[in-house]
Amino acid sequence: MGTKSGSKSIQKKRDIEEDYSLNDLLLRGRVSQEAIEKELPSGDKVVEFRLIVSREKQSGVDTLGIGAWSSKSRRTALTLKADEWIQVSGSIHRRFWSAPTGLASRWQVEAVEITRI
Repeated sequence: MGTKSGSKSIQKKRDIEEDYSLNDLLLRGRVSQEAIEKELPSGDKVVEFRLIVSREKQSGVDTLGIGAWSSKSRRTALTLKADEWIQVSGSIHRRFWSAPTGLASRWQVEAVEITRI
């Protein structure tokens, strides 16, 4: 009987354990080229563009894929011009789709808000 109550106690502790994860980001950089609107097989629409950000304390840059999914962020993304400085707030997501070679995936920043700076 001591074993059952012990395992219940451990499970209860797991059930009430806090989740400290956070998927919230803020990026500032330059737009690499004009955004492209896509309609997915599901009927969903997304506007995609790439953001060039400098590496801190290192030379070089990274170019990140940004996806604007909400109607407001899609409208804003479609007005962006190459080399324009912007700020993007959002989160990172892994996208999956069926490719001719099988299941494919990539990481994408989902833009919740896009602001010119």
